[in-house]
Amino acid sequence: MAIIKSVLIFLLAGLCEIGGGYLIWLSVKEGKPVWYGIVGGIILVLYGLVATLQTSNFAKVYATYGGFFIVLSLVWALIFDKYVPTKYDVIGALIALIGVCIIYYSPRP
Repeated sequence: MAIIKSVLIFLLAGLCEIGGGYLIWLSVKEGKPVWYGIVGGIILVLYGLVATLQTSNFAKVYATYGGFFIVLSLVWALIFDKYVPTKYDVIGALIALIGVCIIYYSPRP
């Protein structure tokens, strides 16, 4: 159950960071209203708070989150930007995710 909870926290943190960053991107790069950027900034603050819900230390949490971020970024791009990941994108993302899960979920002596 602890693993499922931590995965859900990583996913929520990823949605906050990518969603917040995306709104800022739209505001600055795509000419959307300024309030997109403001809401994006608020969501990015939420990302920082969500990440603190993990039970491990900062180094492990942020290292592991990086792998989740890679996968979620590709999923986000697929859904919102119609970017179709290549097989190399998918393979690389899975390697990163497996690597960070080894870091985070492996038993410690």
